[in-house]
Amino acid sequence: MDGLPTQDTSALALPRLQLNRGSATSSGSESKPKKKICCACPETKKLRDECIVEHGEEACAKWIEAHRICLRAEGFNV
Repeated sequence: MDGLPTQDTSALALPRLQLNRGSATSSGSESKPKKKICCACPETKKLRDECIVEHGEEACAKWIEAHRICLRAEGFNV
């Protein structure tokens, strides 16, 4: 392979199933994230950071996006 992390990305899609938990409701009120952004999504953060250090940001778009998806599912506006 190309040396990029090989974790199954289907597991990273799981936070998408929880989008309603931390997102705005139909009444317009938003719930605040329950964690600090630095502590949210440690799995995707680790994979993203390792990929960027080893291969550069350009080669790691899928890991960067997976981490953003996870953060959004946790209620962060990124």
